Amino acid sequence: MADPKGFLTTGREVAKTRPVGERVRDWNEVYVPGSLLPIISKQAGRCMDCGIPFCHNGCPLGNLIPEWNDFSYREDWSAAQERLHATNNFPEFTGRLCPAPCESACVLGINQPAVTIKNVEVSIIDKAWDGGDVKPQVPERLSGKTAAVIGSGPAGLAAAQQLTRAGHTVVVYERADRIGGLLRYGIPEFKMEKRHINRRIEQMRAEGTKFRTGIEIGRDLTSTDLRKRFDAVVIAAGATTARDLPVPGRELNGIHQAMEYLPLANKVVEGDFVAPPITAEGKHVVVIGGGDTGADCVGTAHRQGAASVTQLEIMPKPGEDRNAGQPWPTFPMLYKVTSAHEEGGERVYSVSTTHFEGDEEGNVQFLHLVEVEFVEGKLTQKPGTERKIPAQLVTLAMGFTGTDVENGLVAQFGLDLDERGNIARDADFATNVDGVYVAGDAGRGQSLIVWAIAEGRSAARGVDRYLTGASSLPAPIRPTDRSLTV
Repeated sequence: MADPKGFLTTGREVAKTRPVGERVRDWNEVYVPGSLLPIISKQAGRCMDCGIPFCHNGCPLGNLIPEWNDFSYREDWSAAQERLHATNNFPEFTGRLCPAPCESACVLGINQPAVTIKNVEVSIIDKAWDGGDVKPQVPERLSGKTAAVIGSGPAGLAAAQQLTRAGHTVVVYERADRIGGLLRYGIPEFKMEKRHINRRIEQMRAEGTKFRTGIEIGRDLTSTDLRKRFDAVVIAAGATTARDLPVPGRELNGIHQAMEYLPLANKVVEGDFVAPPITAEGKHVVVIGGGDTGADCVGTAHRQGAASVTQLEIMPKPGEDRNAGQPWPTFPMLYKVTSAHEEGGERVYSVSTTHFEGDEEGNVQFLHLVEVEFVEGKLTQKPGTERKIPAQLVTLAMGFTGTDVENGLVAQFGLDLDERGNIARDADFATNVDGVYVAGDAGRGQSLIVWAIAEGRSAARGVDRYLTGASSLPAPIRPTDRSLTV
């Protein structure tokens, strides 16, 4: 193990964030550069190298966490990154974006603060990039088989990289103008700077993966065309149908889905706009939805100079400690203060929007809400609690309901859907159409980035077996897996 007494002698320390007044004036990552370097080896030494490492259960990727904690404690960073990459194609993404269910499952977390697994992970991969340890893995020979991947989010990129390294010729199709999917346009720059995506794309290009942007399968290129060109297809198009809010006044100007609002801010950072077409500057902003996407809207509004920011959540405020229904090692629903929440704004729980009110020009001005409570298991409005709050920009961040069926992709391929509206698949991630596979949110529904990467790796194994008759690629999960961390 790492330090036999580390969990007794070393307290938990996490990455330091930059002062709020400084970071809200730019789009750089919120953390103090280099703040982990002096502490990370000791933090890794807190790992107890458990006989049964439950952190493995918490992570669908099956990350070899005790092993790379040990290497990090000994400052053998080259060995640490090799163990890290053995199960995860993109640890610089997960180390920044994953909510770390592995930490919730950490055995030390039973009665002490858990190991800072996420911080150790990101430190290992950042050191690997800085030290030149991350190199293209070009296949020794080509199989002569071809595969198309639809979607360039974490599931699509993981599937593409695995298939390329197996010797297949892989082309990734992305309907946006840049590669990355929601990593590119759904995640604000202050959570993950896009240079991390760019250098991974360059690594994949060097390995042989080809990328085609601005092409939407089902509209710009038909399924028939795609199947003529390729021996296999992986659909990793995400669950992009956003949940809407059908209440009076929804049609007013200034009410937008989160994924209409967030990408424009990222495009400003990319240099596409001087100012975003949708901006919070000087406005009273209301974010409907209390999850991570809602927090991203909050942080973006702060940087755009909002007059006020209010985040609404229909569910009650979570507790700060596990409840009896979510025991260790499950992933508990706890009250979480993200970097965006540290920057200001108000969070309101147990409220439901009844309608919007606009001005004479059709612009939203107020949001009317009412408090709700659970009565016999059903959310019920509390009489006499109605009120209105200023709202000149409203973003809807209430999650996603399933795969986009409007662009023709599902119909053209003739794909079956499951009862949840996701693309159905078997144990090898194969759909009902021969040679067509699905990975990530398109088949699983909205989920975590670690699940997306795990599904991409597993689907790649299914495709490799289909193309060659056998596969040595790892498959960390099956579609029927339902981890307690979901």
